[in-house]
Amino acid sequence: MLRVLTYHRVANLQDSPTLHPQIISATPANFEKQMRLVATKYQVVSMPQVLEAIAKKVSLPPRAILITFDDAYFDFGLAWSILKALKMTATLFVPTAYPDHPECAFWWDRLYRAMMNSSHRDLQLAPFGVLPLSDAKMRTESLKQVQNHIKNISHRDATALVDEVCEKLDSKPAVQKSVLSWKELRQLAKEGVTMCAHTQTHPIMTQLTPEDLRREVVGSQDDLKREIGETLPIFCYPSGSHDDAVVKVLREENFTVAFTTMKGQNDLRTADLLRLRRTNMTRRTSLPIFRVKLMRWGSYVDRWRQKRKLRKRKKDLRAALSSGSVRVGFWAKLFVIEHADVFSRLRQNE
Repeated sequence: MLRVLTYHRVANLQDSPTLHPQIISATPANFEKQMRLVATKYQVVSMPQVLEAIAKKVSLPPRAILITFDDAYFDFGLAWSILKALKMTATLFVPTAYPDHPECAFWWDRLYRAMMNSSHRDLQLAPFGVLPLSDAKMRTESLKQVQNHIKNISHRDATALVDEVCEKLDSKPAVQKSVLSWKELRQLAKEGVTMCAHTQTHPIMTQLTPEDLRREVVGSQDDLKREIGETLPIFCYPSGSHDDAVVKVLREENFTVAFTTMKGQNDLRTADLLRLRRTNMTRRTSLPIFRVKLMRWGSYVDRWRQKRKLRKRKKDLRAALSSGSVRVGFWAKLFVIEHADVFSRLRQNE
């Protein structure tokens, strides 16, 4: 079985107050504890080792773990210094439109900076009406509403909506880069970090046109080949969003492996290699919880928790639709309730 760990940022909250705190997967201190546990109990494998095992149809070492980082945030060096000290390797999934463009920021960071730091007391925004921003709790709730909506509209409409929010709240562009530069990425590659494709602009892939979808997939791989050199046929779906049409494009473009945000472990002999599962880490992942997540039955606990959240979401949807707070027809109500699991998968952002 292959366990795949997902991280985004290893950082302290106070180090980057303008970036969305949800993207912090662990503090440096907690990350070091987690990696020391991995070093004593498991065998860290590299992405090339995984590809070789697939190609030769051989087993990976017992208790194999692959460590991955999404988005190539600028402070990856904190995690890498810990991994190097423990003689471990990692894979970075790079959204290739961001390196060397410090003026660019991820949409969730732009929204967080605009809505949590604005002096405005409210925000008039279609289709929500007036979103309250008068205190931290209201800002957080309003931010969640906008984030959830963005994940269910086209990429172009989502980009336009984020631009509108930032303009209305007088949010200025970030002065600090979000992502590592190409020079830094090349140096990390020399030190043993594997770079793999993560699209160019980090869109919700299920919300792209067929043309834009292929452009994002091919463009990110071409960017990596140009800047880094030979690149493995590996892909990671931004926010985990994928469907059969997305997978079909990857297969046509000769990708061998792709990673989702679906929870669980992988038997490479039987798994869908373009839908591999991972185990996401968050700031709430204490060392005891980390131990459980790495156990085989821990993945079943994760899936049970996910199903329980889905049942609650369906219950909340029924309540909202019955109360009339959401005005749609009978058949639309039925569709929304019965397909809540689909909406949930599209909203994964780990």
